[in-house]
Amino acid sequence: MATMPDHTATAHPTGPGAGGPSRGRRKAFFGAIVGHLIEWYDYGVYGFLAIYIGQAFFASDNPAVSLISSFAVFALSFFVRPLGGLFFGPLADKIGRKRTLMIVLLLMAGATFAIGLLPTTASVGWVAPALLVLVRCVQGFSAGGEIGTVTSFIAEYAGPGRRGYSTSWLMTTAVLGLVLGGLVANSMIFLLGPDAMHDGGWRIPFLVAGPLGLIALYIRMKLEDSPEFRQLVSHGTTSAAPLREVFAWKRALALVAAIITLLASMFYLLLTFASTYMSNTLGFDSGTTLVYVFVASTLGAVVMPFGGIFTDKYGRKPFLLVLSILATGALIWFFMAAQDATPASFIAPLLAVALTFGLYSSTPYAVMTELLPTHIRSTGIAVSYNLPVAIFGGSAPMISTALIAGTGNISSPVIFFVGTALISIIGLLLLRPSDFARSAEASERALTGQVQVVPERRSKR
Repeated sequence: MATMPDHTATAHPTGPGAGGPSRGRRKAFFGAIVGHLIEWYDYGVYGFLAIYIGQAFFASDNPAVSLISSFAVFALSFFVRPLGGLFFGPLADKIGRKRTLMIVLLLMAGATFAIGLLPTTASVGWVAPALLVLVRCVQGFSAGGEIGTVTSFIAEYAGPGRRGYSTSWLMTTAVLGLVLGGLVANSMIFLLGPDAMHDGGWRIPFLVAGPLGLIALYIRMKLEDSPEFRQLVSHGTTSAAPLREVFAWKRALALVAAIITLLASMFYLLLTFASTYMSNTLGFDSGTTLVYVFVASTLGAVVMPFGGIFTDKYGRKPFLLVLSILATGALIWFFMAAQDATPASFIAPLLAVALTFGLYSSTPYAVMTELLPTHIRSTGIAVSYNLPVAIFGGSAPMISTALIAGTGNISSPVIFFVGTALISIIGLLLLRPSDFARSAEASERALTGQVQVVPERRSKR
């Protein structure tokens, strides 16, 4: 039985991209990561421009109502993500990772570009917010298919012994994509000023997504599918009904969902809500907010690969368990320090959140690829990842804003974030070496042509 989760024996193909450093592997990583960067740039722009979007599409005499409405639409796209996962996850397990990655990128970049063209409420009334909701749903639908597919793609190119390090770059790229979106949005605010942003300057960062998406799409077109998926195809062991088959792995799905919960909430605390929190709630100026978010996010991104390297060598569970406890302490410090905070007093708790977030987030992607077998991996990740992200991630800014507005206490969001940490701690305590061993055994059977493929469900006579 395996004692180290990433060192379990798993069959792997030979040939280009199948083992050792290679041009094919580097090209695959680059193509996947560039597309992932664009996906998260799109999300970052919306989060950082939520104030202007709220005023353009949800006009109200109460600025808090406009902001909550804008964040509600942000959260809505995340509740569509599970539907996208249910559609694209099985598709990636059937037709391949590469083709699915191209489809979701096209949808995401196109939807983000469309936001920059939408009319506002002042022009067309209720039609404007309805169109915004529709476009955001398209974004959420495509993002729901991206995560399971790109994580499977990267993990399958990496192979055992390197999955922690390799998949950590997906989280690093996601953070950098949001940072890029935040830098563009905040730089526009700083250079143009609030009045020009209200008058249409907010559209520019969305329009930039069009050409960036086309470049990333071209790069992904040049990729080969992952070695493991090609081996499944060669043996005829791709699952014909991955969505049905994946629910035989209920324990693995539940463990992934629990472990992802803390990652999801801290991700959107640091990368989306913190900017609005420091500007609107704590009263920091836009220049300070921009620098603080950039520094904190960069710190989180920089430490992620080191966390991945560590867990490749020493194991996943102890590392994640320690970090989840430290993250809980950092979250409490962050929100308690907000009372009477100044830029000088707030930087230390902010960086503590960033550091614990970065180290914790380095590893859950590797864990979920190792808890789910190759032939249903994309489906399993899509199902188990998107639900906690929708409930605890995308909704985090809206819930936090509503808690502050409802209680009048700027520290009240700590209840929500500590709750997400407790869910992940419980999931980690329940994680066993046998969970990884079962998945490794199923993957080996599929990759060597020994798996019994689950047929499509047929109608009964």
